Amino acid sequence: MDTRLNGSVVFVTGAASGQGKATVGLFAEEGAVVIVADRHGAAAEETAEELRAGGHDAMAVEVDVADAEAVNAAFDAVVGRYGRVDVLVNNAAVGFSENARLTMANVVDTPLEHWNAILAINLTGPALCAAAVLPRMAEQGSGVIINIASINGLVGLTGADAYTATKGGLIALTRSIAAEWSPRGIRVNCICPGGVDTPMIRAIVENPEAKKAMSATTPLGRLATPEEIAAVSVFLASPLAGYVNGAVLPVDGGYTAV
Repeated sequence: MDTRLNGSVVFVTGAASGQGKATVGLFAEEGAVVIVADRHGAAAEETAEELRAGGHDAMAVEVDVADAEAVNAAFDAVVGRYGRVDVLVNNAAVGFSENARLTMANVVDTPLEHWNAILAINLTGPALCAAAVLPRMAEQGSGVIINIASINGLVGLTGADAYTATKGGLIALTRSIAAEWSPRGIRVNCICPGGVDTPMIRAIVENPEAKKAMSATTPLGRLATPEEIAAVSVFLASPLAGYVNGAVLPVDGGYTAV
């Protein structure tokens, strides 16, 4: 498939591992210049070096997406080097991890500081990145923003109220930005993945039976691979999706269809 992304500058947050790493990898295979943005600078550089070793153009940027000053500095660095940003993929998020520093619980049991921290990363972060890149894209006359939300922004999930609130908020933010900025040549869409076979999900399904139970709730009967979600980002970023705007796309193996 010719996605016509050759030379496009693609900025992906949370790109040093998991879903984000798969995303920069696939964009690089399509000929894009990829920006590996992550709060773990050494890991971001390691991922960028792997891509460069494969003949791709990759730049690592250490950034905390919840820090407005750091976000603006990151985009300044990228524009200073490449002159533009064509695509932003807001992938960075805090979710479920066996080493989680934040409590995932219902509203009664979630400490306020943890609630605020989850919102800062999952919702304020994408907003800050969008705020930093939208004027640049408007000046270019073109651009694409892809927000990675979750099916849990569309349907309920017990025991993770802050997480689901941020994903629902990100869906609403997608539509609002699309409505306001698309007349300036900017398309904004949202992907809502279901269960994806990443380290974050593996932390939940630590044994085969648990993984099987999660897969059983999906008509396709399995988890997605990170590459399958990344492929949707590549499509939405490409001219092939030129009339797709303000869309919220579940990529969940049919989970929300039943």
